[in-house]
Amino acid sequence: MNHDHYMSRCFDLARLGAGRVSPNPMVGAVLVHQGRIIGEGWHMKYGEAHAEVNALKNVFPEDRHLIEKSTLYVSLEPCCIHGKTPPCTNLILENKIKKVVISCIDQTPGVKGGGVAVLQRAGVEVIHGVMEDKGKEISAFRNTFTAKKRPFVQLKFAQTKNGFMGQRGRQVWISNLFTKRLAHQLRSESDAILIGKNTALADGPKLTNRLWFGHSPLRIVLDKNLDIPAGNPVFGEGARTWVVTEKTPPAGLPPNCIFQKIKFDENLLPNLLAKLFENKVTSLIVEGGAYTLQQFVGQGLWDEALVFTGNKTLESGIAAPKIPGQIIKEWPVAGDLVSLYRRRPF
Repeated sequence: MNHDHYMSRCFDLARLGAGRVSPNPMVGAVLVHQGRIIGEGWHMKYGEAHAEVNALKNVFPEDRHLIEKSTLYVSLEPCCIHGKTPPCTNLILENKIKKVVISCIDQTPGVKGGGVAVLQRAGVEVIHGVMEDKGKEISAFRNTFTAKKRPFVQLKFAQTKNGFMGQRGRQVWISNLFTKRLAHQLRSESDAILIGKNTALADGPKLTNRLWFGHSPLRIVLDKNLDIPAGNPVFGEGARTWVVTEKTPPAGLPPNCIFQKIKFDENLLPNLLAKLFENKVTSLIVEGGAYTLQQFVGQGLWDEALVFTGNKTLESGIAAPKIPGQIIKEWPVAGDLVSLYRRRPF
């Protein structure tokens, strides 16, 4: 049996939950009987049925007698603890499934190999590690969140062909409309997006998702002395905004603004990430400016970086950060070049 083929299908299904399941992981599941998929499903929304439940639910009545003779493929280890829903290991045992193939282990405390152990003790044949690198990539938000107790941090910025990301005091468009749409897709799949004060003042970004399907992330702006005026678009409708500051908040800002008082010292970013962890924010895009991005790079508080290199140059300006990680993938988008960096393997 071609395990990779069915696991790839699990990954495709899992991605359908992007932006909808946090703080849970994206998971896909496929039930196979003698080379035929008889049921498949994915985790669609946080608090609702897991992928394994949906895969079994989607088996046609005339095929239900085949369930106990089938192999269940899952992109992530089935849970063995009771959260918003009952443990999926119980469901597998109740349906007398005798073989389960898993891509990677769930790093959630209380699971982390426990699901495999429960199944094996009950006599289920378990194979794990199938396309494991890809499985870890799909589950990176959740596994980073649970293992490191902070969100998965993705840096994102555009730079010119000669390495500038803008000019001080004015807005400069570098990437094209197609890469802009890609940036909005990333927003739809992430829990939060962060900028510094200077970016808010110079660019006036809304930081909402307007060019893709799905939600807008929580907006976070670093504003030590509350210099951003109340009418700035970052405080506009369409999403909540955290204002991270050292000052006492003024009256009159919109109700969607939440103030987080954190000292702006060497522990600012670790303390902010810890606060996000407490609020179950599993993924964070850091979008600028150059100083803010460099602080995350310098402190090693990042996991991936997406760099959009536009097809233009500037004679002078703000130098783009240097990303020390390894380029995993590069691809063209209508004249721009997108480079994906990764700090370390998942």
